[in-house]
Amino acid sequence: MSKVNVEADFTASAADVWAKISEFGGLDVWAPGIEKCELEGKGVGAVRRISMGGMEIAERMENLDDANRQLSYSIVEGPMPVENYLATISIFEGADGGARLTWICDFDAPGMSDEQVAGMAAGMEGAYQGMIEGLQKHLG
Repeated sequence: MSKVNVEADFTASAADVWAKISEFGGLDVWAPGIEKCELEGKGVGAVRRISMGGMEIAERMENLDDANRQLSYSIVEGPMPVENYLATISIFEGADGGARLTWICDFDAPGMSDEQVAGMAAGMEGAYQGMIEGLQKHLG
């Protein structure tokens, strides 16, 4: 199993960051490159269909914990050659009234070499960083 872990600080409050992260169908509001995000269902089990750069990815919400500000989702459809993908985004109280975000995912990539997996993980890390930067700009 491979892992990607990205962390970032926000000047916005943990409550404000969580409000955007927990809005599962709202990626297209703040994430760069997301052309459309449509939500099917509500709460745990809901599926968001994300369109970007001519491809579509479907992600299912696996856990939503408002008390601990934690959301987990899996990829259920898409062009990435991964299995057992599970990502968890957690929001914590940060310094000076801000917030700290962690975005961790685990996945299997059967049939891929270690070098290919490392390249894919680096791409995921870059995508998460880009989305985090978009959220930081959106929240001011």
